[in-house]
Amino acid sequence: MKRIMGVYDADPYYAERFAEFANQKERIPFTVVAFTNLSKVEAFTKKQPIEILLVGNEVDPEQLKEVKAGQILRLSESQERMSPDHSTVYKYQASDAVLREVMACYQVQPEQAPLMAVGTKSVVIGVYSPINRCGKTGFSLTLGQVMAKECQVLFISLEEHSGLSRLTGTVYLGSLSDLIYYYRQGEYTQMRLGSVIYNWGGMDYVPPAVYAEDLAEIRGEELAELITQISQDGGYDRIIVDMGTLGRGMEPLLELCQVIYTPIKEDCVSSAKMESWKDYLNRSGRSYLWERVKLLKLPRPGVVWQTENYLEQLLWGEMGDFVRNLWKGQGKGNQ
Repeated sequence: MKRIMGVYDADPYYAERFAEFANQKERIPFTVVAFTNLSKVEAFTKKQPIEILLVGNEVDPEQLKEVKAGQILRLSESQERMSPDHSTVYKYQASDAVLREVMACYQVQPEQAPLMAVGTKSVVIGVYSPINRCGKTGFSLTLGQVMAKECQVLFISLEEHSGLSRLTGTVYLGSLSDLIYYYRQGEYTQMRLGSVIYNWGGMDYVPPAVYAEDLAEIRGEELAELITQISQDGGYDRIIVDMGTLGRGMEPLLELCQVIYTPIKEDCVSSAKMESWKDYLNRSGRSYLWERVKLLKLPRPGVVWQTENYLEQLLWGEMGDFVRNLWKGQGKGNQ
């Protein structure tokens, strides 16, 4: 059963709009209820507890004494008046940004029941190639957007320098670095995941690690355990992992993948690299992984695209056509 998040603000339209937006988010583990006055909040909490109450900063704390809420977060109208103890959220920002901040501030108690029922385990799709500049990341991002038209998709980039912030024009307040930290501290929850989730073209994604060192310091087994946990939570139908180098012992990640898409190039050096990788899998006792590998010759971009609309041009250009045919032709249920 979902928990209740209440919203009360002097502007009733704000509360109503926020509740409507949040309740459309399937992976938010709350039912959000908008209230027009405090007496209705008090009456509601006498019948059913409120896990989190978002309340305008103008409300006197004395007026909240009779309200039974597990946690109260203030909605601040000024960024300069934000409290340093993470008990306030800036009101005038995009609703999805407000949700991320709320989930980052939410204090999960260890004795609480799981926030969401466990669903079907996600299908994990890996995108990896030992060949450089083969279109791997562009393919991964396009694949995620195409799949997101018909199912719930989470995209995770393990590239050290993906450039995703520039491609989406977004300044990230949370990233894979935060998620890795939470996991290592034993504090990973679906709420923590939600606090670093962004969306592009219907596809949810975790912004890449801020520093390359964050990826260099984590073992492949740890990343595999983290992605396994996300998969088992059942919030997504597909998880796409855009892998960087396997030099950090990332083979356990490949073992999670039901399918591994591998872009290739037709030149002697690229062919030699592919044979070397295949030999390595055989020598390391992972030859069975080769059966999951699907080699792809991706379309080559014909022009130099602009950064600000690169992802849209991928989706509606030759790459998008290629991915849509792949998604349709290989059977949607098998990916």
